[in-house]
Amino acid sequence: MNHPLSTAPSYVKLSLFFIGLCAFGCILYFSQFVLIPFVFAALFASLLDPIVTFFERIKIPRLMAIALCVILAFLCFCAVAYFIFDQLSLFIDSLPKFSEKIGIMIEQLKEGISSFFHIKHEAVDAQFKKWAKLFDQLDVAIGYLSGFAISAAFTWLFMPAYVFLILYSQPLIWTFIKKISDRKNLGEISDAILAIKAVVQSYLIGLVIEAIIVACLNSTALLILGIDYAIAIGVIGAILNMIPYIGGIFSVIIPILIAILTKDPITTPLLITTAYVIIQFIDNHFIVTFIVASRVRINPLVSVIAVIIFGQMFGVAGMFLALPITGILKIVFDRIDVLAPYGMLLGTEGLRKPKRSSP
Repeated sequence: MNHPLSTAPSYVKLSLFFIGLCAFGCILYFSQFVLIPFVFAALFASLLDPIVTFFERIKIPRLMAIALCVILAFLCFCAVAYFIFDQLSLFIDSLPKFSEKIGIMIEQLKEGISSFFHIKHEAVDAQFKKWAKLFDQLDVAIGYLSGFAISAAFTWLFMPAYVFLILYSQPLIWTFIKKISDRKNLGEISDAILAIKAVVQSYLIGLVIEAIIVACLNSTALLILGIDYAIAIGVIGAILNMIPYIGGIFSVIIPILIAILTKDPITTPLLITTAYVIIQFIDNHFIVTFIVASRVRINPLVSVIAVIIFGQMFGVAGMFLALPITGILKIVFDRIDVLAPYGMLLGTEGLRKPKRSSP
């Protein structure tokens, strides 16, 4: 007996699909503090799955192989985090010196405004004091952000457990998919799952390689320019660079501020900006093209819109998730006849200018 939806018109199937997609998006939005870590855990589990398979091939039991992979990944993450925080501790120890430098620069700015606009120094000083009152609520904001950060960190501390459980439950999940799927479409579903895993793995591995290369380039440029905390700033800039489109802009702000406080306020910031522009050019035209580009290419316009929408809905975490989730949607759309045109819209296949037919 055929399923009632199998004979339904295309617009009915299309409407039901997008209603379900919107419902899933709403559930994800209202439960993001719980579900977003699960989504990241699923991506990381996909990244670790080949390593688990390798350990199983060398006769390590699956449970032990999964535990070993998760422990090694967690130790790598802790090592990177320890290095960054160790470097940042040196920066925190220098905050009194920076505070004194900022005070001197503010006084110089007051003198410059007073002499250039021929305004009395007392009037300029009074105006600066009014502006300073805007920062009176800064302690409240910092306290709120600290509480939010502690709550988020507590949730994300369970990430290794999530990854372990997802890897361990893969056979059960695959059996569940086979049970609820039509046997005639089981081959296509299997191909789609393999394609999704390939895209996610390709994207994440490429992202890690890109971050390592960009961190080396950033740190080298800052060391040559004599910037303090060059390695830590270079690594942080590479991590920020993972955020599509806007991460590169924020990554250059930190070294420029450090240069203004510790070096001259004009020449060194200009050199840093020039160096980062060159690094971004190398990243966008070579590293991304040959390393990060996955098997599914996303339409640049769609990718920008996806980053903005996911950023508005889920913050910075959503910006990281925007491109892999859009790539997964494209794979799903390409394999459903009714949604195939939308899959083409998400991709780059139709971007080439069609040839004019001869008269």
